[in-house]
Amino acid sequence: MVTDDTHTDTFDVVVVGGGPAGATAAHTLAKKGRSVLLLDKAGRIKPCGGAIPPRLIKDFAIPESLIVARADTARMVSPKGRCVDMPINGGTVGMVDREYFDEWLRERARHAGAERRDGLFDRIERDADGTALICYREPGASRSEPPVKVRTRMVIGADGAKSRVAEQEVQGADEKHCVFAYHEIIRSPQAADPDAFDGARCEIRYDGKLSPDFYAWIFPHGDTTSVGVGSAQKGFSLRGAVSALRGNANLEDAETIRTEGAPIPLKPLKRWDNGRDVLLAGDAAGCVAPASGEGIYYAMLGGEVAADAVEEALVTGKAKALSRARKRYMSEHGKVFFILRIMQHFWYRNDKRRERFVNICDDPDVQRLTWEAYMNKRLVRANPMAHLRIMIKDTAHLLGFAPVRS
Repeated sequence: MVTDDTHTDTFDVVVVGGGPAGATAAHTLAKKGRSVLLLDKAGRIKPCGGAIPPRLIKDFAIPESLIVARADTARMVSPKGRCVDMPINGGTVGMVDREYFDEWLRERARHAGAERRDGLFDRIERDADGTALICYREPGASRSEPPVKVRTRMVIGADGAKSRVAEQEVQGADEKHCVFAYHEIIRSPQAADPDAFDGARCEIRYDGKLSPDFYAWIFPHGDTTSVGVGSAQKGFSLRGAVSALRGNANLEDAETIRTEGAPIPLKPLKRWDNGRDVLLAGDAAGCVAPASGEGIYYAMLGGEVAADAVEEALVTGKAKALSRARKRYMSEHGKVFFILRIMQHFWYRNDKRRERFVNICDDPDVQRLTWEAYMNKRLVRANPMAHLRIMIKDTAHLLGFAPVRS
């Protein structure tokens, strides 16, 4: 950081938003020797099941101390109450509490050299020479007080699904399709029936009464558990659905520690940059997996990709480098997002299809390929006959030819 003649702080990069995407971007750039400001409003915790795959743990060097639990099974529950357990053979999924996980990521960025500030982003202005001025309000400041301003060569907007950076600077940002998620963090039951609650099992419920177009979840985090739902249907009571879910799972008497709600985007934006000095990452860019709603891995990857693109733009002085972030990201994961979007469109439409979807999850080929793709974050191509069998079964269920087990 340097200071100009008007005593306005100047940075190479200002990262707006301190979630997994923003914190990862700040950390990556600080390690490259850039002067970075990480601007975040304290106290925000995104509703999230908290599952992270082995590839994330490895690629981003996540310490074991942040893994509050490990899941070795996912239980899928149909509208009629049929349970299908999908064991993870030879592996586990790490579970984190976002309250502590996100803060650790922000602190890692600070230790790498990024400066942290608590503030609410207001707008981007331009200096006389066209340099971006980030305007933000400090905690407790009133709207009548002038905002704090800092100059920056580049901006990374990682300020969530309803990104104000994206709204101001990136064309098409208002076209984001979102599911609204709400969860309650409760105290995990200590003496529960293992068939009803298991600290090593994530539970996903596909039931129109709990979510008319998405799903509900129960994800254990060791001493605590995330119980939540998501839906894009306006007027649907998320709180009411979570209350019903807790009642169905015999968790209504568990202590509620905190509650959170937020929109979750399910389709990447067509454009992530303004062609000049602003680039989006994470939820701000729409990077959450359709159907599953998984976002932590994709957010952190998006933060890393954004940091690399910004670094190239700073080195070369060419703003077109910013557009490469989306190209690189989509070349690696665009096909996965496309397939998951089709799955959500067909299988989440009504309870009849949800029943068949859970039935498909009982298939060994489906289970093996699903876990291999999730754990390694890539499409599995090693067994073409397994893919063919899945396609045939999937088509039979979609057309209603295959029997549904009760």
